[in-house]
Amino acid sequence: MAKFTINRIKLRKLEPTKNPFASLARAIIYQQLSGKAADTILARFLKLFPKKTKGFPTPAQVILLDEKLFRSAGISGSKMQYLKDLALKFSDGTITPKHFSKMSDAEIREHLVRVKGIGTWTADMFLIFALNRPNILPVGDLAIRKGFQKAWKLRTLPSEQKMRLLAQEFEGKHTELVLYLWQIMDEGKK
Repeated sequence: MAKFTINRIKLRKLEPTKNPFASLARAIIYQQLSGKAADTILARFLKLFPKKTKGFPTPAQVILLDEKLFRSAGISGSKMQYLKDLALKFSDGTITPKHFSKMSDAEIREHLVRVKGIGTWTADMFLIFALNRPNILPVGDLAIRKGFQKAWKLRTLPSEQKMRLLAQEFEGKHTELVLYLWQIMDEGKK
């Protein structure tokens, strides 16, 4: 088995979110799109709201947005429904970010997947990038599987069980391992 150390200096720096609604809405917009396409759609979406809206629109503004305007920004009908459901669940208290600091990773995942369009992968990305949780291992992420294959010099893509076994030495710091695996995959593209 390959042994390596993670150079923490080179790892991407994470900053906790100040706006959980915006972080989750962005995650929905970015699902299954290239970064460039998602950036364009997000920019168009944000332009739909008045200039006095500082930063990201509120859940109430998203709820009131007309379907034609969503489509004009390039947001599909299903993603529009997901964004509206997210906004409704923030507005009615189904999603309560003020409780996240007291919740386990599993509890937050369970909390978030109540929203249409948010599955385990999106919840894991939120736990990593928005909440900066230290021990998240998104075994459903293809780049992570490829990263395991490359880092451990495996002939084939590992199963979820194999990844969990290989990651045991990083228990408590899975997020660092994940950032490292994404980094080595990005470096391989250059």
